[in-house]
Amino acid sequence: MFDSGVQLEIFPTTLDLRRIDLALNMRRYYRLSVQRDLFGRACLIREWGRIGARGQSLIESHEDEGRAITSLMRLAAHKQRRGYQR
Repeated sequence: MFDSGVQLEIFPTTLDLRRIDLALNMRRYYRLSVQRDLFGRACLIREWGRIGARGQSLIESHEDEGRAITSLMRLAAHKQRRGYQR
C-alpha cells in the first residue's frame, strides 16, 4: 500500500537557500542542516558565504532534534524575509 522507501519530510533536516542580485553583484548561499554529533545530541550546522567561494560555518548544539529543527525553520523564515529563496 505505502512505499516504505519514500517518506515525505514535513520538517526538513537540510535546507539550501540562495540570494542572487546581479545589479548588486550579490551571489550568496545559506545552508542549514540538522545532524547528530558524536555524543548523540542534535546539532544545527549553519554554512554561508558567496557562491563559488569558501564560506563560514557555525555549529549550534540542541537538546533534541525537535528543537534543532525549530531553530532551522526560524532561521530559514528570517533569511527568506531578507530575500533568500529555496
